[in-house]
Amino acid sequence: MKRADVVIIGSGVGGSAVAWQLAGTGLDVLVIERGEALPRELENWDAEAVFGQLRYRAKETWTDGDGHRYRPGQYYFVGGHTKFFGTAMFRFREADFDELEHEDGVSPAWPIKYRDLEPYYDLAERLFGVRGAAGEDPTEPSRSHDYPHAAIPDEPVVARLRRLLQAQGLHPFHMPSAIDFGDGGRCVRCATCDAFPCRIDAKGDAETRLLRPALQKGAVRLMTGARVTRLVTDASGRRIEAAIVETREGTQTIGGGLFVLSAGAVNSAALLLASKNEKWPRGLANSSDAVGRYYMNHNCTAILAVDPRTVNDTRFPKTLSVNDFYFGGTHDRWPLGNLQMLGKIREPMLRGVMPYMPGVALRYLADHSVDLYAMSEDLPRPQSRVELAADGQIRLAWRRTNLKPHERLVRQAKRMLKDAGFPLVMSRRFGDDTPSHQCGTVRFGADPSMAPLDEQCKAYDHENLYVVDASFFPSSAALNPALTIAAQALRVGEHLRAAIGASPASVGVPPSSQGDRHVS
Repeated sequence: MKRADVVIIGSGVGGSAVAWQLAGTGLDVLVIERGEALPRELENWDAEAVFGQLRYRAKETWTDGDGHRYRPGQYYFVGGHTKFFGTAMFRFREADFDELEHEDGVSPAWPIKYRDLEPYYDLAERLFGVRGAAGEDPTEPSRSHDYPHAAIPDEPVVARLRRLLQAQGLHPFHMPSAIDFGDGGRCVRCATCDAFPCRIDAKGDAETRLLRPALQKGAVRLMTGARVTRLVTDASGRRIEAAIVETREGTQTIGGGLFVLSAGAVNSAALLLASKNEKWPRGLANSSDAVGRYYMNHNCTAILAVDPRTVNDTRFPKTLSVNDFYFGGTHDRWPLGNLQMLGKIREPMLRGVMPYMPGVALRYLADHSVDLYAMSEDLPRPQSRVELAADGQIRLAWRRTNLKPHERLVRQAKRMLKDAGFPLVMSRRFGDDTPSHQCGTVRFGADPSMAPLDEQCKAYDHENLYVVDASFFPSSAALNPALTIAAQALRVGEHLRAAIGASPASVGVPPSSQGDRHVS
């Protein structure tokens, strides 16, 4: 058996942030990634390749709650989904950590408060090089420090929209963005950022900002093309002893003292369920029967505001966001959500949702549209869950919530765009096959009968297992999750560093293992 002191499963934001914290501790840390490094190629910035051919999307299929098979928007590469994200790095609002009433039910409180994460939000913003402007958004939470870099300036079309929204009494603010922009920066405003991979490393993703620095420190290793299919416990069932890994060379067993699961909300839950044994017949970390349940994914709608008089040649539009409707307030009794710019729409993106329209018409729409993204909170329901079929295939039964407030948010957005002078405003809701903001399937909480994880993301049922990705979210809020995942992962990583400094055994790493590092 090969082994490492710490085995991290997944190289996205959560796994890479923990690896960054553990680098230099003297422990042998192994990061296992099922994908490979994303290739640098011309197709990275080709809309036809990315959206028309789905060149980078995983080829696996899942089934929905009705048994229909589909190909989900999953991406398996070093750095996880951040290789394709739109660089948005929002802090959740302070009220997002408390119980919050919605029209469709209650968003539950977190076992930690905003103040517990604030120092780690600050650290994450510095590590990711987030650019923003504090003080513009009335819903913005308190901050101990300003953004590490100034906000990315608007291009002319977005600047004009900002002025028009301000004239309506709204408070558009500069969207916080993790991108290496400005003097000496890598960003060239390629016009293919949101949902595209960056072939010049200008995007602040988990690989470039966390994992590579961790690897450079030494004692952190990366295994790619390796899918963990099962976790194995000892006879007591309290400790994880090994991970069973499918690689190009065949099946390997990798032992470890500490295991950090960061495979994404769907796959982390699926792996725990697939690892059931006699001690844990419902799956690991699952005495609460909550593993796989409470799946959430934001209600999201793309809104295209078309002005035939103006060609939108904006190359990086994601510089504007609006939270005036976030908590409802004077606009609504109930929280509605966030509005932000989409990456510039291209004809191949529209083709999949409007196959009945000729290409020339789609290109016209894309050339003349200003594109927004409406996002509303999805509430946790036990019936929304990840399950495994008899053949091991993932079944994702998602029952959407809060759709009426989301529809009102879209109507508000359409109204403000028409008032801003756009004669044609269209919208299309994202389908269930886009799980880009998946969360909640292995949630943390103070009551082990209701939640699999404690506030440090350690499994109540196992002494050496942590789950650190968006699985731990008890609620989804209505903002992009990446920065909150990073903040909590850095918090957990610091906790592990402190515990390792006191006693390796206190975090599940047997002292004898520190001199026994055989994984290559």
